Amino acid sequence: MEFLEKFNIKLKNPKLLDIALTHSSYSYEHKLKNNYERLEYLGDAVLELVSSDYFYNFTNYKEGQMTKERANYVCENALARYARDLGIDKLIKVGVGQKNNINNTIIADVFEAIIGAIYLDQGFLVAKKYIDAIIIPYIKKNIDFNTDYKTKLQEVVQVWQQEITYEVVKEYGLAHQKTFEVVVKIDGIVYGKGVGKSKRDAEQNAAYDAFLKYVK
Repeated sequence: MEFLEKFNIKLKNPKLLDIALTHSSYSYEHKLKNNYERLEYLGDAVLELVSSDYFYNFTNYKEGQMTKERANYVCENALARYARDLGIDKLIKVGVGQKNNINNTIIADVFEAIIGAIYLDQGFLVAKKYIDAIIIPYIKKNIDFNTDYKTKLQEVVQVWQQEITYEVVKEYGLAHQKTFEVVVKIDGIVYGKGVGKSKRDAEQNAAYDAFLKYVK
């Protein structure tokens, strides 16, 4: 799997990874014993410890600020974003009825389950290295996962008097369960792409994608 290979991680027991990517709806339909829920529980604990370790050792924040910063980088929106940026969301196995509703909760849970799988198979230090490699770049960019990124991108771009436009390039799914794919252009050049269950969510995700590239 590319999202592990790029960090030079190869699990000795690939079955763990298969379980980490399996939603309960899929395991129910295919009469499988396991899904990601137990691994997610474990991964959540490892993630909290590693992120706490980072803020304790690499910042001078007081306890309250460390708690606030940690919450921002391990919240559901953050974990789902990490997973999407790694392409994990496209690999999740869900049942037929769940296919058009792979939401942030599921994606974030799978990300934690993968951490749980790495921890079980490779130990704490490898899991820590994986988490640090993914999350620290977002911390250094001071990304706020509760921010309105359309507004934030607009504020940055207007300094240069550039124009932002959002364009729906694809719609799919049932009428009441549509998924939208949006691109955001700055002066006619595509800077970001986002997917969401509403045009608003897709535009926010596209703005976030563009913001990361624009502020590099």
